[in-house]
Amino acid sequence: MSTAAYELLAASQHVWNLLAAFIGGLVVAGALIWAVRVGMRVMDREEHRPTPEEQPKLPDGGAVREMREVREPDEVPLLPKSGSRLMPYELHHAGTRTGKDQVRKRWMPGSSGGFGSGGPGHV
Repeated sequence: MSTAAYELLAASQHVWNLLAAFIGGLVVAGALIWAVRVGMRVMDREEHRPTPEEQPKLPDGGAVREMREVREPDEVPLLPKSGSRLMPYELHHAGTRTGKDQVRKRWMPGSSGGFGSGGPGHV
């Protein structure tokens, strides 16, 4: 084979590579167009979005505020070793109850820091 034949084969190989890349791009573009059309059909079948008149409104009394309270644990009673065990139906619904003292504990300077925290601890 001559050099001209090799150049012709090399040029034709580049043409095939270019053609394959172009066809691949068309396939990807077609897949994206198909996906968008399917998505639009799905959105058309969904329920309509609520209008501003259908949106929820605040209650007449205004916004509901959170309630803060200090809770204390509801301890499980200790039974003697000879007594029967405590059954689940004998427990309360909640593991805590409203505390008698409703004053929140506040941080005091110099009293923070725990083991391994790097703080001075209780001073």
